[in-house]
Amino acid sequence: MATENALYTILLEKIKQDSLVLPTLPEIALKVRKAADDPEVNLNAMSEVISQDPALSLGMIKVANSAMLGRAIKVETVHQALTRIGLRQIKSIATAMAVKQVFVSQNEIVAMYLKKSWSRTIDVASVAIALMSRYLQDNKHAPFALDTLTLAALVHNVGVLPILTEAEKHPDVFANPTFLQQAIVKLASTIGAEVTKAWDFSDDLTELVKSWSDLSVLPEEIHYVDFIRAGAICHDIFKSEATKATLIASYVKKGILPDEEYLDSDEFKELVSEVKASFD
Repeated sequence: MATENALYTILLEKIKQDSLVLPTLPEIALKVRKAADDPEVNLNAMSEVISQDPALSLGMIKVANSAMLGRAIKVETVHQALTRIGLRQIKSIATAMAVKQVFVSQNEIVAMYLKKSWSRTIDVASVAIALMSRYLQDNKHAPFALDTLTLAALVHNVGVLPILTEAEKHPDVFANPTFLQQAIVKLASTIGAEVTKAWDFSDDLTELVKSWSDLSVLPEEIHYVDFIRAGAICHDIFKSEATKATLIASYVKKGILPDEEYLDSDEFKELVSEVKASFD
């Protein structure tokens, strides 16, 4: 375990010294967030900003047409998409869509790990978004927003990026993936919180990134973290069957799930597939 411990020690020391190299938010996301914070901005101006990035433009149209918003009539332009999504939600949704651009590397091995990590992130996010979409249909006045959850779900595992960047300097780590995985399990959430702070995200979102995998943190009331953990349950990120059963039972009690079998139902799996299609 010396290799994994060495990587863990290096990462921990860099966190303490505030010297860990953190990924930067994509430029287009910074432009969108700056525009969204302008009290004078309107949909036309925001459309011009987003149209500068073809990938983000397509992503916003997909979101506008997705099961998240539950509309039958399809939109075809960025302006139509933003009109449907709404100016208040664009900041979070656009940032979430741009995060994919951070999960890249010129190193072949690192790129492979990042691709797997992003795929897992999409899997978890699709479940979380589908579950909240269903919940909000029955609880229209609940104090939750899909755009907030979407952003939280797509950055919940962003802490793997600096870990993989540091691990790149230690090729022997990649030769034994178990070492790398254990470093990720131990530190990804802590480092992810550092990333979201550097990106000037809200304290609430940073706390969610830091604590979503810490099962000693169990909110009594319904919380965004519940939906992300449901995604983690569906994709066996939590290994303990007893833990998964306890969480599912609590979500039924809270009213997030109609019953303990719902996550495995064909109805829910179809909704998850529809949500996931918006990220393809």
